Amino acid sequence: MRDFSNDHRWLSINTATVRRQKGEEVGLARIIDQCAEHGVRAISPWRDQVAAAGLDKVAAQLRAHGIGLSGYCRGGFYPAPDAAGLKAALEDNYRAIDEAKTLDAPCLVLVVGSLPGALAGKAAYTDIGRARNEVFDGIAASLEYARKVGMPLAIEPLHPMQAAERACINTLEQALDICDALDPQDSGMLGVALDVYHVWWDPKLQQQIARAGKKRLLAYHVCDWLTPTRDLLNDRGMMGDGVIELKKIRGWIEAAGYAGYSEVEIFSTQDWWQRSGEETLATCIERHRSVV
Repeated sequence: MRDFSNDHRWLSINTATVRRQKGEEVGLARIIDQCAEHGVRAISPWRDQVAAAGLDKVAAQLRAHGIGLSGYCRGGFYPAPDAAGLKAALEDNYRAIDEAKTLDAPCLVLVVGSLPGALAGKAAYTDIGRARNEVFDGIAASLEYARKVGMPLAIEPLHPMQAAERACINTLEQALDICDALDPQDSGMLGVALDVYHVWWDPKLQQQIARAGKKRLLAYHVCDWLTPTRDLLNDRGMMGDGVIELKKIRGWIEAAGYAGYSEVEIFSTQDWWQRSGEETLATCIERHRSVV
């Protein structure tokens, strides 16, 4: 297993981790500058932040600082109540693929969606099997376009607590089944983004990581699971403050061939989003060296 104790060359920052600082929203340009000041070599920005800052401006700023991407957040959210909605979702994923290519991302992360309307409080339908079929078809169409563009897609399974509103793909096994069905040749164009917050509990995790192998493991996200968790969406812990066996899981993915970034992705309304970006980034660096 790689030794992270002497430097943080394999640390990436998902920009959600520092998008709020001292309770205030911070622009992507400032986040990129802060990461550069701390010697962070990679980030994973969100599409809304990129849109607000300007796609070409972000690309130029990243080049100027010599910062790469560990992924691009995010595509997906395929299910819809009607044909027009399905078409709109697919077209939005095509745009996301193009944006990821412009930013030279290694992959576009897919949070696949589930019952349409549930995120807003009223599901248009409650047939999760239908949602999974629409996700499968949406990924298939996106993959066809992604192959032409040359942008790998990474399916991110989400914890079952988010099965209704954010993702009806909830285990690594489910995600890999889709990969094997749509990309049986294991081309490197379709794989998974493994977020420890969502999969640490899975009794099949080690087995499925080994199944994924080097070509399917496209991104790796780290944080920690707090006990108690005060908010299941926005109370992720800093690495080392919770119960996830981070070194054990990284050992599994590296044994399977993964040699990329450990991307810190923390949503923390009550804690880390109330601190300065400098403090949060410094802590990410220290914990990356000591516990990841």
